[in-house]
Amino acid sequence: MSVSRRDLLKLGGLGGLGLVGAGLVTVPISTVSAKSASQLGSRDMPRPYAAAFYRPAPLRPASTSVDADGATVNHYRITMRQADAQILPRKKTSILGYNGLFPGPTIELEQGTRAVVKVRNQLPKNHPKLGYLMATSTHLHGSATLPEYDGYASDVTPAGFYKDYHYPNFQPARTLWYHDHGVHFTAQNVYSGLAGLYLMHDPVERELLPQGAFDVPLVISDAMFASDGSLGYDDRDRSGLWGDVILVNGRPWPVMKVQPRVYRFRILNASISRSYRPTLSTGDAVHIVATDGGLMPATQSVRNWRHGPAERYEVLIDFSKYRPGQRIELRNLSNPNNRDYDHTNKIMAFDVVAPPSESAMKLDPKWNQIPGTLAGSEVMQLTRGDAEEKRSFRVQRADVGKPWTINEVTWEDVIASNFKLASADPRLGAVEVWEFENKSGGWFHPMHIHLVDFKILSRNGKAPFPYERGPKDVVYVGEGEKVELAMKFGPHKGRYMVHCHNLPHEDHSMMIQFRVGLGEDDPDEHDPISAAPCQPDPDTD
Repeated sequence: MSVSRRDLLKLGGLGGLGLVGAGLVTVPISTVSAKSASQLGSRDMPRPYAAAFYRPAPLRPASTSVDADGATVNHYRITMRQADAQILPRKKTSILGYNGLFPGPTIELEQGTRAVVKVRNQLPKNHPKLGYLMATSTHLHGSATLPEYDGYASDVTPAGFYKDYHYPNFQPARTLWYHDHGVHFTAQNVYSGLAGLYLMHDPVERELLPQGAFDVPLVISDAMFASDGSLGYDDRDRSGLWGDVILVNGRPWPVMKVQPRVYRFRILNASISRSYRPTLSTGDAVHIVATDGGLMPATQSVRNWRHGPAERYEVLIDFSKYRPGQRIELRNLSNPNNRDYDHTNKIMAFDVVAPPSESAMKLDPKWNQIPGTLAGSEVMQLTRGDAEEKRSFRVQRADVGKPWTINEVTWEDVIASNFKLASADPRLGAVEVWEFENKSGGWFHPMHIHLVDFKILSRNGKAPFPYERGPKDVVYVGEGEKVELAMKFGPHKGRYMVHCHNLPHEDHSMMIQFRVGLGEDDPDEHDPISAAPCQPDPDTD
């Protein structure tokens, strides 16, 4: 089903924009200060390091089958619903959640095991406070998925309907995540809780890196709260939302107990606008082993790194150098063009505890190792000389209140063209270099290209940062920066999106599309809206 912003507002009867998401209420800009953004009283404001660490719940397949070519297929069911979450110490917070959870349940499987995920929209038909139509589109971020299953923004599923999403899972092991991508309201829906992890393993990654209890996902986000405990929302005239409470897996500034050994942390920035610069309180280096698209060619040891919205970094931390009883904090040095508050310089803490037994730890050969050489990938072998075309994209906004644009094109332009307008048309299998230049003063833009992984060739004419030297699908384009990316287009033909992952920017309306292996008027068997439409849900609550 395809709808525009005007359709959503008309169908929902919404008279004005600004706030959306379960239980969201206005927090006026005038109340936002350097101290706090929330309107909670001091008794209700969460304190750093008071909450216990929580690991997102796993999702087991509802069933398993074998397809025509002999591949195993896991079948999952996920239901989007409104629910209450215990984020604050004394008050409940209304969220939108996959299976009523934030983060949503974690899907974990092996490379080559395919998946069909039935996503049911059991949200209220209209937003309970603002009345806009609760139509959603689920994007598996990091997956090379056919266009009709990619979460195309205008391919929405209204309340009372479901859609089956097919995921091939042939790529190298990586940390993926699924989140809402509904046209024009992605920011509010993701902020309200529609985000979850999807982890894919392969033999190379399993051999090199910690597994099981020592392979730990960290979904970092930020929020602000109204006095009644509901989520506040202020996107500062569509420029971004920066909350004063940092959440890790839905808990404010939690504390995790760790053994004195090497842990692997899969760190996702699920904030809709905030970027982070994580660092350890000890000043010790951490070891980056994987980026958005999986393993890097070689481990990169850094003391901090710039981490934009939607980026994933897999990080090894060696706690064996610390004594039991010692606390190590994961802190946030922040970056230019954020908005920081009293406690946004903290993320979480680790308390080192004695291991259950020395012999038990040593059963895992990776318990005290930081690998040097990791794994090569096709994309990391690309060079500027492989490209058959170079394209340039300028990201900017003409003025406050105006839409955000990419080469002065918006998603509204794409809709107005009946989804024909494409800003690039690479052939299937082509290698191209794309350059992104940030000419919007005062802002950074995490740019996401669907379908492909890419290699960062240069940043402002120099080598990329060490921690970026792995396969990526989001690139941080800071104020005044210019970055060059190399990518190979495939394995599918069709239309895919490019957008800023500062989600208020995407929604207003910093998103374009490219077309792989198709002419403008060619028949499209994988039309992202009509090829696999949503269906009425016979089990509607």
